[in-house]
This record gives sequence, structure tokens and C-alpha cells, in this order.
Amino acid sequence: MTTTPTLPVPVPVQSGRAAKLAVRAEAAKTRLSSPWASLIAVVIAVLWTVPTVGLLVNSTRGEPGPTTSGWWHLWGVGSGFTLSNYINAWNGNGGTPLSDYILNSVVITLPAVVMPITLALLAAYAFAWIDFRGRNLLFVAVFVMQIVPIQVALIPLNTVYVRFGLSSSFWSIWLSHTIFGLPLAIFLLHNFMKEIPPSLVEAARVDGAGHVRIFTKVLLPLLVPAIAAFGIFQFLWVWNDLLVALTFSGDTTRPITAGIQQLTTQFSSSGNILPSAAILAMVVPLIVFLSLQRFFVRGLLAGSVKG
Repeated sequence: MTTTPTLPVPVPVQSGRAAKLAVRAEAAKTRLSSPWASLIAVVIAVLWTVPTVGLLVNSTRGEPGPTTSGWWHLWGVGSGFTLSNYINAWNGNGGTPLSDYILNSVVITLPAVVMPITLALLAAYAFAWIDFRGRNLLFVAVFVMQIVPIQVALIPLNTVYVRFGLSSSFWSIWLSHTIFGLPLAIFLLHNFMKEIPPSLVEAARVDGAGHVRIFTKVLLPLLVPAIAAFGIFQFLWVWNDLLVALTFSGDTTRPITAGIQQLTTQFSSSGNILPSAAILAMVVPLIVFLSLQRFFVRGLLAGSVKG
């Protein structure tokens, strides 16, 4: 009876760059998993949460607590626990109900998220997979647009909106958020597309697929993490925006942030109403973030490491 000798399994040899990346990743994993890193993360999380806790406490304090003492006094110093602040905030404190502003925020935020994602997907595909003259220079120009302060564009944009009859309409807000969000969207989606193996695209081209079919059938299903990551970022930014809202919105198009700002008048500071209104405004973005948070880090890290 003869036995077949067992051959040793060949161990794959990593290239120099791949080996360096593996060593670097292992070192980073060791540093990030150390007790000191965990302690620092906990401290940062606690400090980051303190303002929200203070806002929540003040939202349940009666007058004159929020305007006369710090939130750490809890429900002392002449102010007891109450939920009437939420009722008054929801009813607009005698003005426009907060529900109208929340509806405006939904109407503003959804198109302001979909529009830049749609345009950025097409632009990112062109930068990643279509070879045309000046591609690299144009991509650098788009990337540089991220550092331009939006304040310098408010007056020129408002002039354009007035000229075309779009002032104080939803279109002026949608277009502004789309313009300001496009550079980051193109950069993020482009980096993710470049991580997709070129062999997938080449195989689709061999099978006769054109740009439209490659984009919709091959690349788009793989871009879900990046789309969700930018969608969360854009949603939170648009929902919490006040500058664009105050500049371009009208009486019937004000979002929740401008509505909360309207609660403060020259005759009343509404110190006990504002915290409650802010908590109510946080509910929707909190639900959106918790629902899609698993995609957030994956999408933001797209393109950060190349093997």
C-alpha cells in the first residue's frame, strides 16, 4: 500500500507595497484597540454628549429655570419638571405651528439630497471611467471647490434667483444645497468607483455593454454604501442648515431651523421654548442616522486604502 506524499501548501507572497500596507494596518489596529485609545474615545463621547443632555434637561424645566440658572441645577431653583414647553413649541408659541416648518424641511431636504447624488453619480463615473482631455485638471478644480466658503456665493446666487423669478421659492433652496453639496459628493463617489476592480468594467465592455448599462447594472449596485454615506451627510447638513434658509426662504418656505429662530422676538427670548423646539427638530435626523449608520463609515472610508 502506497501513500501519496502531502505537498506543502504554497504561502502567497505579498508584494512590497501590500506587505507595507498590511504592517501599517496591523499597527493602527493595535494602537486603536489599546486601553488608552478606548479611554480617550469614551471621554470624547461623554464631552460630546453633555450639551445634548443639557438641552434635554432645559427642555423640561419650567420658567424661569432655563434663563436664570444652568441646566446642572436640574429641576431646582424655582423651576419644576414640565412638558408644557413641548406643547407650546409644537403650537408655535402662539405663531405658526412647528409642524408646518417640519413639513417644509421634509420638502426641502429630500430633493436637496437626491439632486446632488444624481448629478454626482454621473460626474463621478465620467471622472473615473471615461478618458477625456483635461479630466485630471477638471477633477482637481471640482475638489478645490470644497474649500470655497458658501458665504461668498450667497449674494451672486440671490441675484440670479431674483432675475429668474426663483427668489423665496423651494427651487432657490434646492439649487443652493445642490451646488454646495456637489464637490464633496463627486469626490466621495469618485473615490469609491476607483476602488471597483477594472476587470468588472472590462468584462462588461467585452460583453457589449455601453456606458449606460455598465453604470446601471455593474457599478450602481456596488455604490450603495457611498450613496448612503453621502445621503446621511447631506440630509443632516440640509436639515440643520440655517444660513441658506434665512437667505433664500420666504414666509411659506421656511424650514424648521428658521422656524425655531422665529420663536425669538425682540420682546421675548423664549428661553424655555427654544430647547424643546430644538429637541423636536432632532427627532427626524436622529432616526435617519441610526437607520443608515452602518453605511456611513464604509462610505466615508471608500478610497482611503488601495491595495
